[in-house]
Amino acid sequence: MRRCLLLQFRRQMSIRFFLLALGLCLCSIFVSLDVWNPWNTAMVGPRPQSSLHSLSPLSELYGPKSRTSELSLKVIVDQTVKDERKFLASLPNLPLIYRKANNPLLGSSNNTCASYPSVLDIHYNNIYWQVLQLSNNTLYLYSAFYDNRTSSKSKPSIRILGMANSLQPTTETNCQIWYDGQSFPVISKVRVHKRIWRDEWEIEEEILYPYMIECIIPDKHSRLEPQSVSLVEQPCDKPTNNLRIINNQPADGRKKSFAVCVKGLEFYNLDNSVRLVEWLELLFLLGADEVFFYDMGIHPNVSKVLNYYESLGRVDIRKISLPGEQPNVFGLLHLYLKNKVNHKRLHELIPYNDCLNRNMYRYKFVLLMDIDEVIVAKSAVDWTSLLEEVSPGAVNQYNNKWTSFCASNVYFLDTMQPTHSQNHSIPPYLHILQHIYRSANYTKPGWYVKCFHDTERVLTLHNHYAISCLDKCEVKNLPTELAQLQHYRQDCVRQMPKKHCIYFKNHTVVDTRVWRYKDSLMNNALRTLRHLGFLEEVIP
Repeated sequence: MRRCLLLQFRRQMSIRFFLLALGLCLCSIFVSLDVWNPWNTAMVGPRPQSSLHSLSPLSELYGPKSRTSELSLKVIVDQTVKDERKFLASLPNLPLIYRKANNPLLGSSNNTCASYPSVLDIHYNNIYWQVLQLSNNTLYLYSAFYDNRTSSKSKPSIRILGMANSLQPTTETNCQIWYDGQSFPVISKVRVHKRIWRDEWEIEEEILYPYMIECIIPDKHSRLEPQSVSLVEQPCDKPTNNLRIINNQPADGRKKSFAVCVKGLEFYNLDNSVRLVEWLELLFLLGADEVFFYDMGIHPNVSKVLNYYESLGRVDIRKISLPGEQPNVFGLLHLYLKNKVNHKRLHELIPYNDCLNRNMYRYKFVLLMDIDEVIVAKSAVDWTSLLEEVSPGAVNQYNNKWTSFCASNVYFLDTMQPTHSQNHSIPPYLHILQHIYRSANYTKPGWYVKCFHDTERVLTLHNHYAISCLDKCEVKNLPTELAQLQHYRQDCVRQMPKKHCIYFKNHTVVDTRVWRYKDSLMNNALRTLRHLGFLEEVIP
C-alpha cells in the first residue's frame, strides 16, 4: 500500500516539475524576444539604418499611413515562363525544325510508315549523342552530313558519324530521310558501315569503334535537300534518333583555303592559354583561315581565349563528350583518357571527321593538328606558297593528283634547350619563339606525320593520315628540305623506344626558321594577351 502511494506521489511531482520547466522556458523566450531584439532602443540604442527597406518595423510597413503607398508598388520579378525550346541551342545535332513554335511535322501520321519523332522520343546519351539499340549491338550517333561532292560515286548521299560497341556491326539498318513539309520519311537502306580504323589495328578489348554510315538518297529525291535523318533497324520502326543533316555549301560556291581541326580538349585544370594564343597567331600568319575546337572541359582562361577568337570569326567551338558508359566528369575524364589510350585514340576520330565533313564545302584543305605542333616551311612564306611549290595548282584544286600532303615530324623538346639559352629580345612566355633547338633527325618516314588533306577527295581521316578516300588515296610526302612538322613537347611520346628518345635528345641542331615571323607574331600575340588582361606592366 505504501509502495503504491509512493509511486503515485513521484508521478505527480514529475508532472509538476515538467510544467514548471515548460513555464520557465516560455518566459525566457518572451524575454529574449524583447531584450535581445536589435530594435530595442533601451538595450542597444537607435536601430541602425539599412538599405533594405523590408527591415522596417511591421507597424511602419502596414500602418494606415503607409498602406496606400505600399499597395501601389509593382513587383519587378519576371514571372513569365521562358520559351522551353531554348534548350535546343545546346543540342546542335537536333534538326532546326524542333525550334519552330508550331512544328508542322510533329503529331503528323501516315498509313505507310513511322511518324516524325518527337524531341521527347529521342534516346539521348551524354547530351551530344543519340542512340539506336539494335538486335546485337548499340550505335551512338553524333552528326550527319549531306555529301554531293563531284568525286563521290554515290552522290548525293547522307553520311552519319557515330560509334558502335562492335568491331563489325552485322545488323542491317535503314535511313528514314525527312524532308521539310513531308509527314512521311523516304526510306534508304544503309549502303555501308565504314569503320574509321584499319583492320590490322584490331583491339582485343571491349571498346567503342568509330563508324561512318552511308545512305544514298533515291533518284526521285536527289534534287531535294533533306532536313534530318533517323537510323532504324526495320524501315518503318519508330525512330529513337533524329539527326540534323548538315549542308554547309556557301551561297557563292567559293572555298577558303585552310581549316585546322583540333581534337577534343579536356585539360580543365591546365591553363595553357598564353601558349594557345601564340600558337593560334602563328597559324593565322601561316595561312589558316579558321581553327575548329571540340570542348570536353577546358580551363576558364582557355575558354576566354577561344571565345575571343570566335568573336573575330577565326575560331569555332563545339561541345563533345564520351558516349556510352564512359565518364565525363572533370578530373575523372582526364584520368580515364590518360590511362585508356585506345579509347582516347578511337574517340578522337569522331571530332576529326566531324570537322572534315563540316568543312568539305567551305575549305580546300583541312589539317588535323594538336596545339603543340605546326607545319613550317623552310623558304615558302606560308602554306599556300608551300603547296604551290610542291604541286602547282593544288591550292585551287585544279589538276591536283594528291589527296594529302604530309610533313615529317621533328621534336623541339624542352630538355633540348640549353640552360640559360633564353633569347632576351623575345618575351619568355612565348614558347615557340624561345624554342629553337630541335633533334637533328626526323622520326621515321610516315610516323607522327601531319597532312594537308584535299576536302574534295578524302573520305575518312586518322589523326596522322587519310584512312579512305572517295577514289584512291594518293599521298605526297613533303621533302624535309621544304617543310617539317615542328612538335613542341616536354618529352618524347610514351610509345617511342627509350633508346630512340635518348638519341634524339643527344643530337640537336639550331633551327630558327620560325623567327621569320618573330616581329608579327610577337606584336599580334602581345596585343591579344593585353586585350584579354593576361599581362600586367612590371615596374623594375
